[in-house]
Amino acid sequence: MIPPTLTTARLTLSPPQASDFEDSAAMWSDPMVTRHIGGRTSTPEESWQRLLRARGLWAVLGYGYWAARETASGRYVGELGFADFRRGLQPSIDGVPEMGWALASWAHGKGFASEAIAGALSWAREQWGDAPVVCIIDPDNAPSLKLAWKMGFLEVVRTTYRDAPTVLLQRG
Repeated sequence: MIPPTLTTARLTLSPPQASDFEDSAAMWSDPMVTRHIGGRTSTPEESWQRLLRARGLWAVLGYGYWAARETASGRYVGELGFADFRRGLQPSIDGVPEMGWALASWAHGKGFASEAIAGALSWAREQWGDAPVVCIIDPDNAPSLKLAWKMGFLEVVRTTYRDAPTVLLQRG
């Protein structure tokens, strides 16, 4: 499958490219970005593996992640999309598209996440209709929980992932 490029009012969502690596690695090395996503920064090697995985999802699943850039400036905003990571979570979400997002700290609080997620969810609706989409969020990540609720995700259960409390949400 050729991954689509999506555009919103201010953003271009493109399939990840090798040229995104430096920006992605910088984002994942920022403690403000990772404090609620695993709790530690990523090494350049881990960031490279994340980029490869994000691109590979498209070939394996027919959906995946996008790199988000501000259309006017080309500035890297972050990453978002859908995956099936086979997390072994209880209750199981295997086989259900799981949405995730991470934005560079400079982009927090500017409405970019809402805009990008709305664009990705519109694409998902065209692909899967009203089929469920899930996301998992650290219960201490109030901004992401608020955003998920705004985007129509509802809490299903509080569970544990990798020995840490996790909120499982679903829409559709």
